[in-house]
Amino acid sequence: MENTAAISKEPGGQDEPAGAPSDRDPSGEPPDVRLIGLRKAYGEVVAVDGLDLAVARGEFFTLLGPSGSGKTTTLRMIAGFEEPDTGKVELAGRDVTGTPPYDREVNTVFQDYALFPHMSVGENVQYGMRVQRVAKDERRRRAAEALDMVRLSGYEDRKPSELSGGQRQRVALARAIVNRPRVLLLDEPLGALDLKLREQMQVELKGIQGDVRITFIYVTHDQDEALTMSDRIAVFNDGRVQQVGRPADVYEQPANDFVTGFVGASNLLERDGARITVRPEKIRLLEGSDDGSGLHTERGVIRDVAYAGMITRYLVGLDAGGEVLVVRQNLETSSAEALEQRGRQVTVGWRPEHSVAVTEQTRTEDSQ
Repeated sequence: MENTAAISKEPGGQDEPAGAPSDRDPSGEPPDVRLIGLRKAYGEVVAVDGLDLAVARGEFFTLLGPSGSGKTTTLRMIAGFEEPDTGKVELAGRDVTGTPPYDREVNTVFQDYALFPHMSVGENVQYGMRVQRVAKDERRRRAAEALDMVRLSGYEDRKPSELSGGQRQRVALARAIVNRPRVLLLDEPLGALDLKLREQMQVELKGIQGDVRITFIYVTHDQDEALTMSDRIAVFNDGRVQQVGRPADVYEQPANDFVTGFVGASNLLERDGARITVRPEKIRLLEGSDDGSGLHTERGVIRDVAYAGMITRYLVGLDAGGEVLVVRQNLETSSAEALEQRGRQVTVGWRPEHSVAVTEQTRTEDSQ
């Protein structure tokens, strides 16, 4: 058996250097959102603790973390609904820390849609412009344009009660983008939808964001949602950012054991004094003529099997200690054949470059 600790590679995935967030992106423009040393406490509970973050113009940037991790409080400070105890909020280089919400180039989309039930779809979308005393013809033109962007042309006269959940969410989105804010904040906007509609809306939201070219800052606790939609992800826990990076970097190169366990399924092992992680889909069950050449291999016993249609999940207890979850596609395997594997002695293997060394420490120096 090879020395796993020796073959594992160091965590990484951050696409920015350590230190304070850069003032400008490669185009020379300041980031659309820059948070500097933000701290917010409610009594003795610290919701956000020393947060530095920069979001570039036009990014789909996701704040991902469990409930109570600080992501929604961060969003509310960007919007101006909460004021930080210390630190600064900048929008396009302008310090707006003490600026009220209505004077910021920001709109927010909430999970509950917040549509006026007595108003038509068109009236809901036009509401903000009516408050700003935009002329009626201009309001109608811009509302129709916004509804077309969210694929709801012709729905102007319907009431929210006549729409599906996904359609109501798109109306809320049209109302938020009709004035073309610099930044759109989305607080778990798909949380109330069923799984199939949620997956459909993920694709649509990403497409709409690409069309309107507005910076989206998206809050979610759903790892799959974050990986599917984001240009970059900031992973939150206990009021701090654990890692910032592109979805593939965060998934393939987790910075510490929290990111490892929270973002997707993973296997955490201790070998020769080192902590390593290997994703389930990277591990192979070796059979027949497959001698595992070039792989790190270990022996074990299949303790449990879960057949899930397209895939089967195998839980393998390893002779060297610990256990791993292995995922296999059911190309030719039936449920009966999969379930018969429980209790069988097997060899598992993975490519050395697919094991990643992880640390227990929070890497706040990389949270920009």
